[in-house]
Amino acid sequence: MVKQVKITKEMSIEDILNKCPDAAEVMFSGGLHCVGCHVAASESLEDGAKAHGLSDKQIADMVKEINKLSNK
Repeated sequence: MVKQVKITKEMSIEDILNKCPDAAEVMFSGGLHCVGCHVAASESLEDGAKAHGLSDKQIADMVKEINKLSNK
């Protein structure tokens, strides 16, 4: 049985990328371009997205899309 990965908006960007490298494409296309930033190691997806002006709905949609990728 394959263990499913659960990605949340509270996780650091770095942790998300370690669990699901394909998440970078989702983040870039969603307007979150701080994937390579040094702050990504400690900043949550939500905090980074809010700093870049993304709405709660955009963040929720991004997390949903990343979860689809991470559990293929």
